[in-house]
Amino acid sequence: MTDSRPLADILRPQKLDDVIGQDQLVGPNGIIRKLLGTDFLPSMVFWGPPGSGKTTLAFLLANLTDSYFVSESAVTTSLSIVRAFISEAATRLKTGQRTVLFIDEIHRFNKAQQDVLLPHVEKGTVIFIGATTENPSFEVISPLLSRCRVLVLKPLDDTALSAILKRGLTYLKKTIDPGAETFLLEVANGDARALLTILEIAASIVKNKRLTVKHIEEAAQRKMLQYDRVGEEHYNTISAFIKSMRASDVDAALYYLARMVAAGEDPLFIARRMVVFASEDIGMAQPTALVVANSVFDACNKIGYPECQENLAHGVVYLCRAKKDRSSYDAYFAALSDVKQFGNLPIPLVIRNAPTKLMKGLGYGKGYEKYMKESLLPEKLKHKKYYNTME
Repeated sequence: MTDSRPLADILRPQKLDDVIGQDQLVGPNGIIRKLLGTDFLPSMVFWGPPGSGKTTLAFLLANLTDSYFVSESAVTTSLSIVRAFISEAATRLKTGQRTVLFIDEIHRFNKAQQDVLLPHVEKGTVIFIGATTENPSFEVISPLLSRCRVLVLKPLDDTALSAILKRGLTYLKKTIDPGAETFLLEVANGDARALLTILEIAASIVKNKRLTVKHIEEAAQRKMLQYDRVGEEHYNTISAFIKSMRASDVDAALYYLARMVAAGEDPLFIARRMVVFASEDIGMAQPTALVVANSVFDACNKIGYPECQENLAHGVVYLCRAKKDRSSYDAYFAALSDVKQFGNLPIPLVIRNAPTKLMKGLGYGKGYEKYMKESLLPEKLKHKKYYNTME
């Protein structure tokens, strides 16, 4: 009889050594592997992006500790169902069996709903494991969070995804073209579940043994964009993006941003270019641009795709609409040019540090206040003017 379960569920690891990725948790020195070596299993919150293994790790923790496993989603369950499971767990605990209550998307529970869990977590009636893609500091109530160990899961990298893909291909008895594999990894974007779902669809709609880019495009309902992260198109697109912001062309900048995001460009690469642009092209015309650009970078670093594309778009519109002034950029590089040309010219005595009597006697720092309105550049550059304000 054919297994009707989704491929992601069929291939779910049954032992810790089968887990791919998340070495910081399941590796030789990982906290989960250490916990399995003891009889202690604390309540936990798994924080990580979709398809990073949160459900799998919860299942393994329960299975490998002979605990009863209950899995619910905060989107579809109700408090009455949760209370019923807790009541059953209390009965089960009397016979010595622990219950792991796994609630996916715990951030969807409001404060009152999360409050219901508190006394049962406190007493140890259930081992609570919550999973969330959102920052638990903001989405999980403090009393519950203080009773849990927060474990952070990372997006799966291409090496991990390739290994998972290999398992899927072996199970489905398929092979895949190198270009199709690259495209599938980009589409999956660190999400193992998404990767296996697309692979399963592609395998079901084609009779060929070998999967091509066309098959993956059809399964994912997304065209492969011509965008090599280390090739010419990469540099052409980022150049067009920067020049569009420099020209204050909001529509063009957003379009090139969308091309990079859709092709799977690292959001931190884009955000870094925006931070540079804020000082290089906007500068003193609107100094807060650097604050905004840094905030966008910070948001991308904390949130990641897909939500951080909204932060990028917000920042791009702001930088495009800001007035432009390259005076500080130009002034600095003019000064740098003189440094390279003339080397270490003698610093005027009047602004040298004078920590000793000898140095004071030599005139270091003498009469500094009198020279406040004069040029403090080295003698050879006295008449140089690097910075020219646009005002």
